[in-house]
Amino acid sequence: MKKIMLKIIVMGFAIGLLLTACTSVKENKAEYKKISSEEAKSIIDSEKEVIVLDVRTKEEFDTGHIKNAILIPDTDIEKIAPEKLKNKDAKILVYCRSGRRSEIAAKKLIEMGYQNIIDFGGIVDWKYEIVKY
Repeated sequence: MKKIMLKIIVMGFAIGLLLTACTSVKENKAEYKKISSEEAKSIIDSEKEVIVLDVRTKEEFDTGHIKNAILIPDTDIEKIAPEKLKNKDAKILVYCRSGRRSEIAAKKLIEMGYQNIIDFGGIVDWKYEIVKY
């Protein structure tokens, strides 16, 4: 009887550890956030350490982009982000043309361990100044 009780206690302890480990992983994962272009503009204007990430193609970027934006096409996020976006805790505002690619890229970045990713949709909704070449 003592052996059975000991086994039950050990198994309960092991299950508790497993559940705690699984919960910890979920707590550390950032959640997807979507804001308006107006909210993004306010953050860009008021915070010094924010990164603006354009996930369109180079050709789209060259036709006009938000000032100081970094270009990493959505198709290259997993390959280029670790090199260009070294700080996984930095606040990163993501946009594309219409909002579809920015959502996909934002979710990829979160899966890669980035903690402060905010999608603000497409440049088509951006009512502010853009840089053109």
